[in-house]
Amino acid sequence: MLPLVKTAVRLSARGTQWIAARQSHHKHVPNFHDKYGNIVLLGGALFCVSIWGYVATQTGIEWNLSPVGRVTPKEWREK
Repeated sequence: MLPLVKTAVRLSARGTQWIAARQSHHKHVPNFHDKYGNIVLLGGALFCVSIWGYVATQTGIEWNLSPVGRVTPKEWREK
């Protein structure tokens, strides 16, 4: 089995070297993500922040963040 493993490793290394050599000869052509990736990311972040800002300030939702000062204890009843 050892010669089979050696052959497999040698073939996979040769294939990796061939792919690396093939890719190094091509010029990198910018794709959609290279051209517009940061703009789309910033646009999405701005959209998300603006929507949450609207929801937090304009919709009148009561968030109930802290009950301190709003909750009063009831009188203790003894039986």
